[in-house]
Amino acid sequence: MMPDLGKYADTVLSAYAVSILLLIALVWWSIVAARKARRELDKVEGHRNG
Repeated sequence: MMPDLGKYADTVLSAYAVSILLLIALVWWSIVAARKARRELDKVEGHRNG
C-alpha cells in the first residue's frame, strides 16, 4: 500500500530509487572485489604450495 505523498511524491520516490540503485551498486562492487581477492589468494597459495 502506497501512502499519499502529496506534492513530495516525486522527490521521495526518486530518493528511494537512488538509494536502491546505490545499494545494488555496492553489492555488485563487493562481489567483484571478493572474486578478485579470491583469485589473487588462490594464485598466492598456489605458488606457495606448488
